[in-house]
Formats: sequence, structure tokens, C-alpha cells
Amino acid sequence: MESGISAGRIAVLGGCVAGIWTAYVYQGVLQEILSTKKFGPDGRRFEHLTFLGLAQNVVCFIWSFIMLLIWSPKRQSQAPLWTFWSASISNSIGPACGILALKYISYPAQVLAKSSKMIPVMLIGAIVYGVRYTFPEYLCTLLVAGGVATFALFKSSSKAISKIASPNAPLGYSLCFINLGLDGFTNATQDAITHRYPKTSAWHIMLGMNLWGSIYMGLYMFILSKGGYEAMQFCRDHPEAFWDILMFCLCGAVGQNFIFLTISRFGALTNTTITTTRKFVSILVSALWNGNPLTLEQWTGVVMVFLGLSYQIILKYQKRRKSKGSFTKDTVDAKKA
Repeated sequence: MESGISAGRIAVLGGCVAGIWTAYVYQGVLQEILSTKKFGPDGRRFEHLTFLGLAQNVVCFIWSFIMLLIWSPKRQSQAPLWTFWSASISNSIGPACGILALKYISYPAQVLAKSSKMIPVMLIGAIVYGVRYTFPEYLCTLLVAGGVATFALFKSSSKAISKIASPNAPLGYSLCFINLGLDGFTNATQDAITHRYPKTSAWHIMLGMNLWGSIYMGLYMFILSKGGYEAMQFCRDHPEAFWDILMFCLCGAVGQNFIFLTISRFGALTNTTITTTRKFVSILVSALWNGNPLTLEQWTGVVMVFLGLSYQIILKYQKRRKSKGSFTKDTVDAKKA
């Protein structure tokens, strides 16, 4: 990232922030609606939440295919589509577990649990690989873990609990942590693919991941569980649910657009900052707009989690500035090339 910040870059950054916040905050609203609302005069809930994963994969596959045709030039050494088969397994199961968790815990609880990715990463690093972390890094983890525990231990308001289909906090949090673990495998596998095929574009990765994801989720929903047919019948009987699902998927596709743009223009750390603050906004919107009130103790847990995440981001910025200070001009120019 250049030291001088032009008005154009500020405008692009502002557009990325607005795009990510708008797309994912509204997607969170729709996700909560689809998991809690009773549709139609018969008052039925949309039971097959994992169908959202299939719908998201299909829409994002079509979206990435179109974007590749319009924007991305043909390149040599793109990763073959078959290489994404293993990463797509975890990328299909993980988010499905995260969405399914909404049957058992509230949306704010799900967001907080999925924000604690640093906890298993540091535990595995310290126990398995012998990595030594600094005191500030342990403090970040302690704040996040304590915040999630505080939120989970204190009972939600009766209004919030009444919206959950089948309240079961241990099961809900377990599904979220399975989601986190599988996300780690997905990220590691994607990194290995891009290391082997460095010219692979973000749109090509999105295409490959969602192609296999559509296949896996399609087999599960229509062959193994038959839930896909029931979900489609529900959408035919309740058109309002169909439009909510379509908007949910489009928000995901648009959000991915802005995430790719942010990473390519400003780097992964800037993207992490934007998405972390977005999660806090999502919880705020859930509490105020969706009528999902939190207790004072739960707000304390929310603040602890985001203090820990914010401190972690500050540490990363400091580490990056120190490393940049030690680089020679040639090294910096080589990284920009």
C-alpha cells in the first residue's frame, strides 16, 4: 500500500467499506429472518437452512463465471478446476454447520462464536507446533474467549429465545466451532493451490470453489437427504421465502466482489479490519432492527470480543510497519511488482 493516499484511493476504500458492510449486514438480517420467521398463514418455519448453502454456491458460481467473461483475461497456469475438490468439501460442510447453528442459538451468538477463530489457531500453534506467542497476543485471545464465554453463560432474553427454533446452546456453539475448524482447512488448502498456481485469479478460485460446492451440496440436498425438494416446495408455497433466499445469495456474491477488490487494492489486513467491524454492526442491527435484545451481561461479552479482535488488528498493523521499516527500497519495489 502506497504511503501517499490519493482522493481516488480514499473513494475506492470508502466504496469497499460501504459495499462489504451493506452486503453482509443485510445478508445477516436475511439469514436471521429465514431462521426465525414463520411464513404464511400456516406459520411454518423454513426448516432446511442448509439449502441456503446450495443456493449460495449456485448463485456465486454463475456470478463468478459472468465476471470472468467480462473482466478477467485468459491466463496461462490457472489452477485446474479439479484442484478445488478437497477445499470445497470443507467449504461446503463448514458454512452449512454455521447456518444450521441458527436453529439452536441466536444470530448474535453465532456471529460471536465465528469471530473467535484465533482461539483454535493459537491453541494448535502452541500445543502442536510449539509456537511462542507474545503476552499481547495471549491477551487478545483471553478477551475473545472470555467474551464468548460471558455471552454464552448469561441467559438471553425471553423474546430472543422465543425466536429460536430449537434452543440448544451446546449444540449450536459446537456447530460454530466445527465451522471454524473446517474454515482453517479450507484456507490452508486454498493457500496451497494459489502457491502452486500463482497466476490464478480470485474469480477463478471463486468459480472452482462454488462449482464443487454446488455439486456436493446438490448431491446432499437432492440425493442423500431429499431436503432440497422440500425446500423448493416451501419456496413455491411461500414466495416471500424465495425472494429472501435470492437476496441472501446476491448479497453474498456482491460482498465477495468487494472483498476481492479490497484485498487486491489494500491488502488482507485492511479487509480484516473492515469485516471485523462489520460483524459488530451486524450484532447491533440484529439487536435494534430485528428486535433481538441482548442483556447487559451479553453486551459486555460482545464488547470484550471486539476489543480483543481490535487489539489483534492493531498488533498486526504494528508488526507490518516494523517489518516494512526493515525492508530495503528494492524489497518493497519487488513486493509491489
